[in-house]
Amino acid sequence: VPFISRLFPTISFLLQFVLKHKEFAHLREVEVFPNALNPHKEESRTLVKAMIDQVMAQHEDLKWFHIGCDEVYYLGEGEESKQWLQQQHNTPEKLCLSHIKAVASCVVSSYPTVTPIVWDDMLRGISEETLAESGVPHLVQPMIWDYAADLDVEGKVHLIEKYRRCGFSKVWFASAFKGATGVNQSLTLIGHHLKNHLQWLEVASSSPADVLEGIALTGWQRYDHFSVLCELLPVAIPSLAVCLQALKNGGYSEKIKENVEKLLGMSNLETDTFMSTSLGTFPGSNILTLVTQVSFYLKSSVDELLERNRYVTGWFSPYHRKRKIIHPIIMHHFQPDAVSLLSKWNAVVQDLQAAMEQVFHKCTVEEWLEENVHPSLQKLQQVVDDLDKAIKAQQ
Repeated sequence: VPFISRLFPTISFLLQFVLKHKEFAHLREVEVFPNALNPHKEESRTLVKAMIDQVMAQHEDLKWFHIGCDEVYYLGEGEESKQWLQQQHNTPEKLCLSHIKAVASCVVSSYPTVTPIVWDDMLRGISEETLAESGVPHLVQPMIWDYAADLDVEGKVHLIEKYRRCGFSKVWFASAFKGATGVNQSLTLIGHHLKNHLQWLEVASSSPADVLEGIALTGWQRYDHFSVLCELLPVAIPSLAVCLQALKNGGYSEKIKENVEKLLGMSNLETDTFMSTSLGTFPGSNILTLVTQVSFYLKSSVDELLERNRYVTGWFSPYHRKRKIIHPIIMHHFQPDAVSLLSKWNAVVQDLQAAMEQVFHKCTVEEWLEENVHPSLQKLQQVVDDLDKAIKAQQ
C-alpha cells in the first residue's frame, strides 16, 4: 500500500463553530447562515490568520495544515460578493479560488515548511484552465473525500488525472471509519466503512504511485455544529481497527479479521451487521458494550411493556393514568415487571454515565443520554410513578 494514515490540524469545521456566535456573525457571507465566511472583509482574513496561528502554536514539526473549504454552498450569495460578481470576468469559481489562495498563502508565508491541504469538492466542477490559471495548484494539496461504500472508482481516477493536469503535485484521500451513515447513528456498521476503504485501495492501485500523499481516516463526532452526536469514538474503535488493518494489508481476509479480534480482545467481531453483544478488552470497550445494550434493547423493552402488554394498554391507558384508576387484581400482572425493568435500566445507565464521564466532557455525556436514553427511560419512569399514585388513590 503506497500510503499511510497521518494526523494534521484542520480548521475545516471551526469557521462554523466561530460564525455561530453573535460576536462573529457580522463576518458571515450571508447574514442568517453561519456556514461561510465573507471573503471580502479584512477582519475575516485577520480571524483566519489568528485561528491558524493558534492551532500551529499547539503543534510542532508539522508538514501539513488542512484549511478546510468544503461545502461552501452560500459563497457568492452575500451582498459584497454579489457586487464583486457583477464585475467583468468574475465568477463564483474564481471567488472561491481567490479565497483559497489567500488562506493558503497566509499559511505558506508564515510557515514555509508547511503544505496546506484543502477539501476538493469545491474544485471538482471547476475547469482545468481556471484551476491552472488561479495559482492554487502550486500552493495546496487537494483532499478527495468520499465516504460511500460504493464510491465511483473510475470517476475518482479520472478526477486525480484532472488534478495532475492542472498542476497539483500530490493528492490525498479522505475515508470514514465512523459517521457518514446516519446523523443520529449510535452504533457503527463496520462493513460500510470497510467497503469504503477497500474502494479507496482500488483507486490507489489504479493511480500513479507518486501522486498519492496519504489518506485521512475521518471519524465524525457530529455532522455539523448544530446536529446531534453520531457514533461515539469508543463505539467505533473496532471499525477503526478493521479499516487500518485493511489499509495496512492492502485488503481484508479472515486472517486479518482474527488479528483484529486479538488486538481488540473480541471474539465476535461482525462487519455486515450491528453486533448485538460487544465485549472487548480495548480502552473504551465498556462504553461500546453499554451503548450496544441501550441501542438494541432499551427502547424495544420499554415499548414491549407499554405498548404491547395487554394489561397496560387495556387497564392502565393514558385515560386510567390521568384519573388514577387501577384494577387491584390487574395491577399485579404488570407492576413487578415495570419496577424490575426500570431498576435494570437505571443500573445500566448509571454504569454507562460513569464510563462516559471518564472519557467525555460532562456536556457530551448529558447530550448523548438526553438523546438516546431519557426518552424511553422517562416514559417508563412516568408509568411507574403513575402506578404508585393510582395505588395510593385507591387506598
